[in-house]
Amino acid sequence: MKLWGYQALFFLLCLASNVIGEAIGTATHTNNWAVLVSTSRFWFNYRHMANVLSMYRTVKRLGIPDSQIILMLSDDVACNPRNLFPGSVFNNADRALDLYGESVEVDYRGYEVTVENFIRLLTDRWDEDHPKSKRLMTDENSNVFIYLTGHGGEDFLKFQDAEEIASHDIADALAQMHAKKRYNELFFMIDTCQANTMFSKFYSPNVIAVGSSELDESSYSHHSDVELGVAVVDRFTYYTLGFMEEIDKNSTLTLRDLFDSYTFEKVHSHVGVRTDLYPRNLSDVLITDFFGNVQNLVPDDDRVTAGAIKKNEQDSDNTLLKLAKAKHDELTKQKNDTTIPQVTKSNLINNDEAIHQGSVETYNIKLVKVLGTLLLLLIPSLLKYFSYAKTNNSKLTNFSLYNEHTAL
Repeated sequence: MKLWGYQALFFLLCLASNVIGEAIGTATHTNNWAVLVSTSRFWFNYRHMANVLSMYRTVKRLGIPDSQIILMLSDDVACNPRNLFPGSVFNNADRALDLYGESVEVDYRGYEVTVENFIRLLTDRWDEDHPKSKRLMTDENSNVFIYLTGHGGEDFLKFQDAEEIASHDIADALAQMHAKKRYNELFFMIDTCQANTMFSKFYSPNVIAVGSSELDESSYSHHSDVELGVAVVDRFTYYTLGFMEEIDKNSTLTLRDLFDSYTFEKVHSHVGVRTDLYPRNLSDVLITDFFGNVQNLVPDDDRVTAGAIKKNEQDSDNTLLKLAKAKHDELTKQKNDTTIPQVTKSNLINNDEAIHQGSVETYNIKLVKVLGTLLLLLIPSLLKYFSYAKTNNSKLTNFSLYNEHTAL
């Protein structure tokens, strides 16, 4: 068969594999990333931080590692002086689950959460010295999940209650991501008032979007904690989390199942879904295609791998032999070189002897001091003893004279 025949056969096989892959609904991505953003400040927006921390816990539980999660918190209600439970954040009035805990890795906090940084994050327009841990290191094989929560309106979302990002800005950022091959598929979720307007301007392919409320609708909180005095979670996020808690890493539930679970009776607003930019059938898209970890292993050729290992071992052995030979030659040269002064015991100070001598001298000084102290303490006793002995001798002498006189 000629060369063009092989090329045609290869093309047909590739085309067939793509068609089969789409038919059975399998994803072709190799890694999942999540961008989770709370854009609100102040204590009364407690629920927005609880929303994003709840989603953070969910994607981690389903397998996305912290190294592939970008968490942006514009405020830290866990450390707010009004918080009756310092260092903790809850999304339910029963406070059964602490969302903050000890394993939360916040990548952008406080005034780092800005419109500029969010756009730079998506488009990867950073200075060279920007930490990699704070960058979205995606490629054409990455599925990206973006979650936003905060206060918004028609075609805008507030950041820090000081600036706004428009739907056009996000649409253009996603277009740059597509042009730079920074995603395979992208899932955009937003929980805010008039949320559906935020993805109305999207025009990039392979993007699916869902929002909590349509134009002129508010997005409502679910319930409040009486002791905290604030709402702790929004309705849309609450029911999203309720659905997510029912799945695990091996779940076969799809995005269609998730979207069908939203009802007006639950959310109190009309959830919007945009699918015209997305080629796959939602019934074929697994939840874990965006929320779970991906571990696609590419096996190596055993012979090539074994040969490479053997070659590396030989190279290492040769390097060690060269180093050993060089060291031996250097020592031999130093031994034969008469210009190098020979160090003898006569021109060195014997450190051991010096240390021993110093120790003996120190010991002698201490011994003299101790003996002198003991002598000073014993002198009064000795004087008293000698005085007592003298008195007894005098008495004995008088007694002897008395006996002699009596005898006479």
